[in-house]
Amino acid sequence: MKKTPPNSPQSADDDLDSSKLSDITEHRVSARLRKPGQPDPVSYFFTLQPGIDTLSLLAHACETLASLNVMSTDLARNLESSHRNIALAIQQLAVLAELLINRALDNLDPPGGMSEAPVNNAH
Repeated sequence: MKKTPPNSPQSADDDLDSSKLSDITEHRVSARLRKPGQPDPVSYFFTLQPGIDTLSLLAHACETLASLNVMSTDLARNLESSHRNIALAIQQLAVLAELLINRALDNLDPPGGMSEAPVNNAH
C-alpha cells in the first residue's frame, strides 16, 4: 500500500482511477452512438455556429494546426530524451494534418484560377 506523507504534493495520476474514467467515457460515447442527432455530451463547452461555410472551417482548422505546430516545436526545444520525441511526434502530426487541410482547401478553391487540383490515385 502506498502511503503519502501529509502535505506532500501528489500527482494527478495518483488520484486518477482508470476504471472510473473508463466508465464515464464509455457512458458518454455510448450516449453519442445511441442518439447521433443530439449534441455531443462531451464537448458542450465548445460549439460552432451553424451555417459556417466549409472553406472558413478548414481555414481556421489550418491556422489552429499551424499554432499547434509552433507550440509543440517550442516545447520540444526545452525537453530531452523521450519527452522531446513525443513533442516532436505531436508536431509532425500537426504538420501532416495541416498539409491535408491545405490540400482540401486547394481542392475546394484552387489557387491562381486553376480549374482543379491534380488528382493522384497513388496512395
